[in-house]
Amino acid sequence: MKAKRRRHDPEFKARVALEAIKGIKTVQQIGKEFDIHPVQVSEWKRAMLEGAAGVFGAGRAEAETEDFERERKDLHSKIGQLAVEVDFLRKKSRQLGL
Repeated sequence: MKAKRRRHDPEFKARVALEAIKGIKTVQQIGKEFDIHPVQVSEWKRAMLEGAAGVFGAGRAEAETEDFERERKDLHSKIGQLAVEVDFLRKKSRQLGL
């Protein structure tokens, strides 16, 4: 019978990875302490080290996303306003016979 696969939350993974990055304990000791396979500890450590640069760039990415969303919202409102004006002018030009 196959064992049910365990899922760990990101906070747990980060705690294990930080413990591995500190280097105070071996990967085997960390794996035994947290009841996970040592290979998993190494993978989480590698993932955290690779993604560390993204932590410091996240604020800039969020600001760019906010700017993009604000600009998109403004453009959508402008498009709506122009569509209403075009419809109004079409209607008035038909009424005037132009």
